[in-house]
Amino acid sequence: MKTPLQHELNDALTAVLGDMQQAVDQLVQVLEAERTALDTSSSDALDHAGARKQAIMQQLEQLDAERQLLCREQPAMTAALEPVWARVVQSLRHCHLLNQRNGSTVNQRLTQVRQALAVLTGHAGESELYGRSGELHASLRSQVLAAA
Repeated sequence: MKTPLQHELNDALTAVLGDMQQAVDQLVQVLEAERTALDTSSSDALDHAGARKQAIMQQLEQLDAERQLLCREQPAMTAALEPVWARVVQSLRHCHLLNQRNGSTVNQRLTQVRQALAVLTGHAGESELYGRSGELHASLRSQVLAAA
């Protein structure tokens, strides 16, 4: 027989898992928007997606703390809600893959920009070294790239 408190805890755990799934679904949408922003080189959209992604991650951390607390209080209910939790975890794995894809795109573009800057500044193929003070020491010589 369930006491009213157990019923409330069960409802709370169910609600937290539902909120987590909604937040993860929102995260998928934000990661897709981030990808679109990267593809279109929209810095405003990229900034918005990054801020939204961070807010959702904070929300998920709070919800997970609540979930863990409720699971400790209701271990029997935890087992009953395992399929719901498994869906949340699977969605989070998908988010992880989307985030890695976006990060890979950012890293590729960063490498391209660095290579282009090295060519433009005449440092292509030169290695950069750090001195004792931690300052970067690179050749500051300029090269003519084309003559008229």
